[in-house]
Amino acid sequence: MGRSFQEWLGQQDQAVVAKTRAGDEANKPLLNQLNWIWVNNLMKQRADLNPSSAELLDWVTSGQIDAMRK
Repeated sequence: MGRSFQEWLGQQDQAVVAKTRAGDEANKPLLNQLNWIWVNNLMKQRADLNPSSAELLDWVTSGQIDAMRK
């Protein structure tokens, strides 16, 4: 299997992570927040840092991140 969410998060620009998660740190990360980091990586031409589809699926189905909240 691929990286865990925490492993992936540790490889990201921590300033972008902090900005993306600001005010929501007490909750599980949302898929939409990961999308912001993903787009930032693409804009900086660092697509190699983005997760694979298998990793995303694993993170959602294993409860490491939330796809949405009620």
